Amino acid sequence: MPPALLAARVHSAGAPPFFLRFLHMDSPFARTIKGEGAHSMRKTGYMKSAAILTGTGLVLRAAGMVLRVYVAGQLGAEGMGVYQLIFTVYNLAVTLATAGLSVTATRLCAQCLARGERGAVGPVMRRMLALALALGLSCGLAQFSLARMAAQWWLKDMRAVLALRLLAPSLPFMALSAVLRGYFLAVRNVRPNALAQLFEQAVRISVVMLLLARAVPWGLAAACAAAVVGNTVSEAASWCYMMLCWGRARRTLGPPQKPHMPPRAIVQGLAPIAANQYLTSFLRTVENVMVPSCLAVAAASREVGLAQYGALRGMAMPVVFFPFSFLATLSTLLMPEITRAAERGERKTLQRLVQRTLLITVVLSVPAGGLFCLFSGEIGMLLYQSEEIGLYLCVLGPLMPLMYLESMVDGILKGLGEQLATFRYAVLDSVFRLAAVAALVPRWGMPGFLFIMVCSNLLTSLLNLHRLLAVTGVRWNWRAWVLEPGAAMAFAALCGALAARAGRAALSGTGWLICGGAVCGALYFLALFALGSQGVRELREALRAHRQRKARQMP
Repeated sequence: MPPALLAARVHSAGAPPFFLRFLHMDSPFARTIKGEGAHSMRKTGYMKSAAILTGTGLVLRAAGMVLRVYVAGQLGAEGMGVYQLIFTVYNLAVTLATAGLSVTATRLCAQCLARGERGAVGPVMRRMLALALALGLSCGLAQFSLARMAAQWWLKDMRAVLALRLLAPSLPFMALSAVLRGYFLAVRNVRPNALAQLFEQAVRISVVMLLLARAVPWGLAAACAAAVVGNTVSEAASWCYMMLCWGRARRTLGPPQKPHMPPRAIVQGLAPIAANQYLTSFLRTVENVMVPSCLAVAAASREVGLAQYGALRGMAMPVVFFPFSFLATLSTLLMPEITRAAERGERKTLQRLVQRTLLITVVLSVPAGGLFCLFSGEIGMLLYQSEEIGLYLCVLGPLMPLMYLESMVDGILKGLGEQLATFRYAVLDSVFRLAAVAALVPRWGMPGFLFIMVCSNLLTSLLNLHRLLAVTGVRWNWRAWVLEPGAAMAFAALCGALAARAGRAALSGTGWLICGGAVCGALYFLALFALGSQGVRELREALRAHRQRKARQMP
């Protein structure tokens, strides 16, 4: 997945990583995959799969962050604005080409396996691959043909034409790979998916490092083209590897047999998922096109507006989202338990697990946001040599707990079968943002857009959290969720602020960032211990339970 796609949703962390969405699927085939009623799919393999996917996610985010910093250093703020505009169109095309393919392939293949029809998996996959190829080629041809029109009339920047055309050939590969990933998830073999993503990222980084610096002297259009051509090459390379894995796996399925499902079952499974994703992706795309245009009106300069847009979305937001990787690692341990408790009707267990997840999210996200506020200048200078990025990080820091909480709650709701509610909230939020951007950003510029982000995150976080509490019966816990983490972070921030002058005088910017961040983080957790925080107890309990599970799995 290209780095720009990972940060496509700016106002929140959005949907959880794919491996969490996979764990949340509430259906018979998901229960089969997770070991409910199938002796061959034991918890050991499930936990191993979750560990592989979690580790892969961490490596990919770290590598993506390194690549993003390098690209930003070569393109500059205005170049990152053009880069983000290019991916605004590309993200929409990716959604049109791939929406629902992976989940549908997983569902249909798992249904065949659950009925003992291993030979039917091959014909089902052939149908899915044919559909994916048709969608990918159609979207790729459309993007290639309409690139000039989209750049001129939609993005209002002709420098995007070449990059859009170079990205178009990647769409068939992405669609085909989505189907293959779905099959490997259905058979609970996550290794090919993980290795393919690692291989893809390695190829992407290599191609970008090889071409980008050489292309910069040729102008911004050539530089953006060099920055995106790695996506097309890496998607093709990843597809080749996935096809090799599929070729080996297909030989184990036995002789082909006719599946006991009509061809329309594919469309029936795909249509609802795709329709939801099409609508939300379209609304996000409209917003992403509006924002730089409105910023340009406020700044009375297209170049300044693009630079502000690129600095925020292309440079600051990926840094804000990066710590969520570590929180997602811990959440992986709790999400499957929540789904199982809901399926079994164990309401008290469900409430306890939801409370634990919320507490851990708050306990870990509050210091992340606080440290980003305290050390925003040092982080901005270290990564981008930019005080402007530091200012954005300082403003976005207090939003990080809301962003992370929204992402976790969104995942839990989907695991509890509340997809319709989360879809309604996403559409409501998008409509609010579009109206607010049109009304505020042309007049107030970037401060107006940052204000919209604050309101949007408050809206979606509170709506999702209210729905979760209503569905599970969990009560608000002001002390554990707000007062204790807030007081502990205030204490750590006060100590950090008092020591800042001496620390910055004695240490370099990077040295103060490392030492000061470590000390403030330690003071935060010491303060939580002193307050007898319930969140710390829940975090310890989750880690202890994970160690016990690992000990039981050892031979």
